[in-house]
Amino acid sequence: MRNGIHPSYGPVVFRDRAAGHAFLTRSTLAAVPTDKTIEWEDGNTYPVVDVEISNVSHPFYTGTARVLDTAGRVERFERRYGKKG
Repeated sequence: MRNGIHPSYGPVVFRDRAAGHAFLTRSTLAAVPTDKTIEWEDGNTYPVVDVEISNVSHPFYTGTARVLDTAGRVERFERRYGKKG
């Protein structure tokens, strides 16, 4: 790798606000200045990135996915734009 062209890579805590879940990982977002920090379980302080959805709160992983009424959508499309022929 060339020196001086890559962003710094360091530890960051990602926090899912909807589920109250947080996890520590490494990211290039550590280079972005932020005023939000959190004291982690190991006693160190890390920058925090708040996310809306993670694997804990995502409908695909939790089994709470909604089923869309596709037949109703087709009928609404035909009613709105008219059936040809």
